[in-house]
Amino acid sequence: MVKELTKAEEQVMLILWEMGEGLVKDVIEKMKAPKPAYNTVSTVIRVLEGKGFIDHKAIGNTYIYFPIVKETDYKRFAFDKVMNNYFENSYESLVSFLVKEKSLTKEELNEIIQLAEKLKKDK
Repeated sequence: MVKELTKAEEQVMLILWEMGEGLVKDVIEKMKAPKPAYNTVSTVIRVLEGKGFIDHKAIGNTYIYFPIVKETDYKRFAFDKVMNNYFENSYESLVSFLVKEKSLTKEELNEIIQLAEKLKKDK
């Protein structure tokens, strides 16, 4: 089962999903300034490993970390959480929010409808 990530954990996961695998220093290099300390990132990585999001392979005394939870699985989990907590699992409420709060244009709304219809047919 996928668990919720903190902002720091999510930042590291986004980098690992993008890279595929990497050393702690590789993750730090991809982070925006101000970059956290090596020990901070190393701790976050160990926590992610404990949560079952990543694993490592040892090469000598160096660890290369890689994701074992797919990005799409976490996206689905995060989206479902937002839908449940903020939109009462109502896609109508979600689309209404997008139209009102995010100034969705008529064209963008039509694209969403067309995509939904296409996906429904493909199921």
